[in-house]
Amino acid sequence: MSLAGEGAIAIWHDIAPEGRAEFYAWHGEEHMPERVGIPGFLRGRRYVAIDADLEFFNLYEAQSLEVLKGQDYTARVNAPTPWTMSAVKHFRSVARAICRVSHTTGPAQGGLIATLRYDVPDNIASAHKAALLRGLVPDLLATRGVAGVHVLAADAEASGVATAEQKVRGIANAVPRWVLLVEGWGDEAEFVALARDQLAAEEFEVLGGQGPFSLGLYRHQVTRTKTSWTAG
Repeated sequence: MSLAGEGAIAIWHDIAPEGRAEFYAWHGEEHMPERVGIPGFLRGRRYVAIDADLEFFNLYEAQSLEVLKGQDYTARVNAPTPWTMSAVKHFRSVARAICRVSHTTGPAQGGLIATLRYDVPDNIASAHKAALLRGLVPDLLATRGVAGVHVLAADAEASGVATAEQKVRGIANAVPRWVLLVEGWGDEAEFVALARDQLAAEEFEVLGGQGPFSLGLYRHQVTRTKTSWTAG
């Protein structure tokens, strides 16, 4: 299934063991409904690692990149609720990118997702995207069990802004410049093998990608769509 809009926030992180129960409660009961309640936000999804460097992957879809740079979202991340301030102190090793959806395609939303974080020099970004769309993306989409393929390009300036929520965590975010997402609907073992083969660093280096390459394999936990309320 294509992503719901032209903007996306992609977040990867670990959680300290002592904050795990609070994270699950806060994220499902307050944070995700709060985020998708922001005007222009459309859907939020959370995944947990099958095999990844960071345990959780969160994806928020919005109508446009401008929504993610606008005053409604900015005001929210700079006025965290008391529960948010408590929960985010347990975050570890955060990678976060505010992205333009460069390309999105697929017939369904899968219960499995592979995420590849990497970099591309600005001077060959257009050529890299064109190469992806000529070969890898259609090849993946033609593979049985692949539900969707999405290419995200980070807005480096917007992604680098230090918000009040980040300051509470006390750690800077890593900002991946490019993200490839592949959704799958079959068995984990087959999907993992496909992702490791097709999203190997060597394949992306040929297309102009630069490391470090971080491949994460995740299964879906929860989806929240637009609600009629926001917290706080």
